[in-house]
Amino acid sequence: MEPHMTLPAYDKTELDLPAMGAWPASRHRFDADQVRALRAAEAAGRPLLVRGDPGTGKSQLAHAAAVAARRLFLSVVVDAHSEASDLLWRFDAVARLADAHLAAVPGSDSPRDLQPARYVEPGRLWWAFDWQSAAHQLGETRVGGIAPELPDDEWTPARGTVLLIDEIDKAEADLPNGLLEALGNGRFAVPPLGTVVARPKDVPAPLVIVTSNEERELPPAFLRRCLVLTLKLPKAPGELASYLVDRGKLHFPQLHQQYPTALASAAEQLIGDRAKAVEEGVYTPGLAEYLDLLRVLEKIGGDPAPLLKELSAYFFDKQPPA
Repeated sequence: MEPHMTLPAYDKTELDLPAMGAWPASRHRFDADQVRALRAAEAAGRPLLVRGDPGTGKSQLAHAAAVAARRLFLSVVVDAHSEASDLLWRFDAVARLADAHLAAVPGSDSPRDLQPARYVEPGRLWWAFDWQSAAHQLGETRVGGIAPELPDDEWTPARGTVLLIDEIDKAEADLPNGLLEALGNGRFAVPPLGTVVARPKDVPAPLVIVTSNEERELPPAFLRRCLVLTLKLPKAPGELASYLVDRGKLHFPQLHQQYPTALASAAEQLIGDRAKAVEEGVYTPGLAEYLDLLRVLEKIGGDPAPLLKELSAYFFDKQPPA
């Protein structure tokens, strides 16, 4: 751990998460495992890999960690086409080629300055390492782009950053392997600029949280450099029902106040449909579908009992009929 960096206590168990960028407002409840894993990852200076079922709050954990520590929250969602360099910087060769063609047209007002630096856009890891140089480069680029949203007007890079790399298992093995050097050294090269982006000494290392839905195995070299937290739904029906109702109360307290049995009834329906899905070897619905159903019940209003029977199939039964 860097001497000037104090580990967050995460002492507020329940936290309201404000809307930020594409992230909607929500609520999060830290449990003891999450707090221990977050503090251990930061103390070790290693990424925290969060595994588990879809909808168990893997991505939200990063948002909550940033809010709890009053840090900048950066996120990037990985897909099958993502490359490691996308997280560092992106060179828009297409825009440069288009400008070059237009510049050759007589009378065109297209810019004649085709220097590579004008087509390099900083990636999320650049912002996490060196906010000042990323903001400067964004101002230089012709491609455009938007700076990340700040948590508040008083934030400075010295307060730190939480970087979420979401669904890394969707990418080829080259992506996690390609991040190892940058994450380990706190620096990376930007060849089109002929420069190196390095984290200033007075800026703490970002807390990097990586999520995986286990769709693809991650490279052993990457796993060796991560701490791992696994979020799982309870297996026993009684424990699962209590867990679901507890999360339902957290997110939809008014629905629970008005209709105290609605959350338990929805949980019972989900548990039955999960058992059926496991038996048939098909997709198993989970917490995400349960919360979606409660959200609809709250918005529609009225007695949710009849609606549960009418709507639950849309949320819990996602396989085509045999």
